[in-house]
Amino acid sequence: MDHCGTLFLCLCLLTLQNATAETWKELLRYMENMQVSRARSPSFSFRQLHQLEQMLLNTSFPGYNLTLQTPTIQSLAFKLSCDFSGLSLSSATLKRVPQARGQHAQGQYAWGQHAMQFPAELTQDACKTRPRELRLICIYFSNAHFFKDENNSSLLNNYVLGAQLSHGHVNNLRDPVNISFWHNQSLEGYTLSCVFWKEGARKQPWGGWSPEGCRTEQPSHSQVLCRCDHLTYFAVLMQLSPALVPAELLAPLTYISLVGCSISIVASLITVLLHFHSRKQSDSLTRIHTNLHASVLLLNITFLLSPAFAMSPVPRSACTALAAALHYALLSCLTWMAIEGFNLYLLLGRVYNIYIRRYVLKLGVLGWGVPALLVLLSLSVKSSVYGPHTIPVFNSWENGTGFQNMSICWVRSPVVHSVLVMGYGGLTSLFNLVVLAWALWTLRRLRARADAPNARACRDTVTVLGLTVLLGTTWALAFFSFGVFLLPQLFLFTILNSLYGFFLFLWFCSQRCRSEAEAKAQVEAFSSSQTTP
Repeated sequence: MDHCGTLFLCLCLLTLQNATAETWKELLRYMENMQVSRARSPSFSFRQLHQLEQMLLNTSFPGYNLTLQTPTIQSLAFKLSCDFSGLSLSSATLKRVPQARGQHAQGQYAWGQHAMQFPAELTQDACKTRPRELRLICIYFSNAHFFKDENNSSLLNNYVLGAQLSHGHVNNLRDPVNISFWHNQSLEGYTLSCVFWKEGARKQPWGGWSPEGCRTEQPSHSQVLCRCDHLTYFAVLMQLSPALVPAELLAPLTYISLVGCSISIVASLITVLLHFHSRKQSDSLTRIHTNLHASVLLLNITFLLSPAFAMSPVPRSACTALAAALHYALLSCLTWMAIEGFNLYLLLGRVYNIYIRRYVLKLGVLGWGVPALLVLLSLSVKSSVYGPHTIPVFNSWENGTGFQNMSICWVRSPVVHSVLVMGYGGLTSLFNLVVLAWALWTLRRLRARADAPNARACRDTVTVLGLTVLLGTTWALAFFSFGVFLLPQLFLFTILNSLYGFFLFLWFCSQRCRSEAEAKAQVEAFSSSQTTP
């Protein structure tokens, strides 16, 4: 009986081993079929990917781990327990692990260097349900054909590294998952952003790349370290670097923006309140100035709220709405600058004798209505135009460079940013510069006449310079953010335009005092003429 029992046990173990080997072969065939069928639609590819995940989660294997590999896909499965203390994987150690390879394999596949480090916190939530066994699976791709987004983004090494834990999703880890990518050349000159694949994040149902929950660091010139608070498929987006902001300048620039915008908010609010207090006595020129102050007030408020709304606890819809409001405020401010230039042209060109029926009402429709139409048009064409926008900031260390992804709620589409931000602002600045040059030429011609007092001509020149410089020309500094001009441009642009509302307030006060002095002088002149016999 003992011999029969032993023989029966051996037969069972042999049958189980054969069944396990057949399961591995089936998994390998499935992975090879995924490589062949990757040219099909992305939705079909993701159905295959989800099927592979389920097969890895449910397959049986002896020991602690299983590794399967084809030329472009590497699959790993690990048995975990609730006393999990962390796990580190790297391409160097994986080469030494016994692997099952596809039938077309010839030796060791050439995979670049990468690594993943999982914290002990990974299994805490799953262990609350007391499962008998946890399973961690990792799927690595050396080809990004399965993850094509609408922008055809370039990925570092074309690598996509994925991980998933059985018994639910893993999110909001306090101790992040560390994913490292190495390249055989220096990555200087590129903007590198750690991203994950978010299904349903774009118009395509299969999703797109998103930087949410990931922090990008660069310990060396050829390494990128991603620290992410969840499990999914990770990669590093690459693009040629724009002019990056040094991290040591971020704090002073933020402080200047905060103080300057706060002062401008108070100044613009006072101006608007003064206008409503003396509304019956205001003329069309004052109403135009007040509308400009209102647009600057809205611009400063939305700008200060933008970084806070881009943080993860805030719903994405709120960030999208604020980004649209910020863009609308900027377009309104630029439009009212152009209206100020146009009004100045009419005042000087028509020799202060102009009447247009419902002039201010028509300008109001132009100044507030056209920007609203442009923003609504952008939203209707592409709903993802607005949202969290990442600004790369770099740290220079002795042993490398680190990148921080500072986010604000802003325009995400490069086309919309080029046309409706830079293009719109460029046209406004150019128009005001042309008006400035024409106004100076006109005043110089008036000063040359004998009947034009020099003092008044000079005063008018100062007025036009102050008005036109404050109403648009400082925004032209945005076009000098390159090369040696970058650092001076950053500080000049931040100082001048954050205090823009305050400068307008000073000009408003000077004009108000000037008009009151002129009115008082006229009253005194009239009184003296009445008393003269």
